[in-house]
Amino acid sequence: MGSPDRRPITLERLVDETNTVYSLPLFYEKLSETINHPRSSVADIARIITEDQGLTARLLRLANSPLFGYHTRVDSITKAVTIIGTQQLRDLALAASVMGVFRGIPEELITMASFWKHSIACGIIARAIATWRRELNVERFFVAGILHDVGQLVMCTSIPETVREMLLESRRRETLHRAVEYGRLGFDHAAVGGALLRKWKIPANIAEPVACHHSPNGAEQFPLEAAIIHLADIICQAMEFGFSGERFVPPLAPAAWERLGLPASMLAVIIRQTEPQLEETFSILTEWP
Repeated sequence: MGSPDRRPITLERLVDETNTVYSLPLFYEKLSETINHPRSSVADIARIITEDQGLTARLLRLANSPLFGYHTRVDSITKAVTIIGTQQLRDLALAASVMGVFRGIPEELITMASFWKHSIACGIIARAIATWRRELNVERFFVAGILHDVGQLVMCTSIPETVREMLLESRRRETLHRAVEYGRLGFDHAAVGGALLRKWKIPANIAEPVACHHSPNGAEQFPLEAAIIHLADIICQAMEFGFSGERFVPPLAPAAWERLGLPASMLAVIIRQTEPQLEETFSILTEWP
């Protein structure tokens, strides 16, 4: 069997191959266009979301989950749009859509349940850090956290043999998986994920933090967002929330930590607050029709 891994592996090739096989549902494009149209109403936005019944059910369960903690029941997408916000709901729809896109990845490379558990935990912790900092639209941090390792999925689908070799090498050498990727390919999964999201025309405030979550100092437009995803990922690694392919805890970039201005004592508070949200959010986002 001829393996496609024999051709030169470039960032462009991985993104182009993935884009040919996997693409975001057309509905997401339609939703973005409607939200950005100045004459769109809440009813117009709700109408597009409710066309996808599975997504509608997940978004309503999410809106009523401990993640949001609303005191009134959110029983319609119209109400969800009003309470959560249009941009925020679009971002949540993006996360749910991407999670539905990647299927059939070899289990021996990555266990999808464990992968998404790590990703969702990263999103929840990033959202909690952003909330503590009183950032606007904390859902984009949630979504960037969920999507931060999407480049791993791209590599697993496009170059499975190479990924298998790199996983074995990082285990054998007891070194960061990302360092092995860099040594072997000249780029890492973070760069791949960011490139795919840009190809899909995902907003830069999500795409850049994904691309820079291991190197937050390289973020030009959204260094704060990159710093938050960077820290959230490290917390998830240290707490062993799920497994994304990385066996070791990556080092914390001192400049990113300073940028956040987070007292060290807050870390325990954030972990305590977010842990109860993990299981329910995971079950909502990974339950497929």
